[in-house]
Amino acid sequence: MHFLPEKLDEYIVSHSETEPKLLQQLTRETYQKILQPIMLSGPYQGRVLSMISKLKSPENIIELGTFTGYSTLCLAEGLAKEGTIHTIDINEELEDFQRKYFDKSSYSEQIIQHVGNALEIIPKINVMFDLVFIDADKPNYSNYFHLIIDKLNSGGIILSDNVLWHGKVIEKLDPKDKSTKAVLDYNILLKNDPRIETVVLPIRDGLTISRKV
Repeated sequence: MHFLPEKLDEYIVSHSETEPKLLQQLTRETYQKILQPIMLSGPYQGRVLSMISKLKSPENIIELGTFTGYSTLCLAEGLAKEGTIHTIDINEELEDFQRKYFDKSSYSEQIIQHVGNALEIIPKINVMFDLVFIDADKPNYSNYFHLIIDKLNSGGIILSDNVLWHGKVIEKLDPKDKSTKAVLDYNILLKNDPRIETVVLPIRDGLTISRKV
């Protein structure tokens, strides 16, 4: 699926940093074996995540929504030498797939996998974070924010994916559409919370960068 015209998307990708071969392999296998491969970040957004992580050089990252580990590996590229990334996903069936690719990377020992409900896991992780990536179930986006904001260092970054939600954010809201309502509420929360500065980027399905002041 292309969120921009296909030729424009191809131009952007071809003039950005090249996707690492390991991530190309991960993408191929995800499309071959895993349901809903559209959930992958993809080469362009992956390079954006990598660049932001490298600019921040975080000691600790937390990712909510691992899927097959593509974005995890992108974020890990910017980790400080002794840094760690905690990544949480509720789908235990993907754990071995993720670990296979984590172990093929140079960040294997820095990636800590968690399987289960992120709302229960986050409070148990006694770490202050420099970078957060939220890409999980939309109805809980605001709940994740409230759980993570006090675990984020001053100057820390929250990246929130799918904030344009396939364009539904500007359409008439269906009262039964809980996910779209949750994304709308979350976007307002990020705009109005005085603890953060927020910019929405029209990258893929919408990526918000929020910086804790």
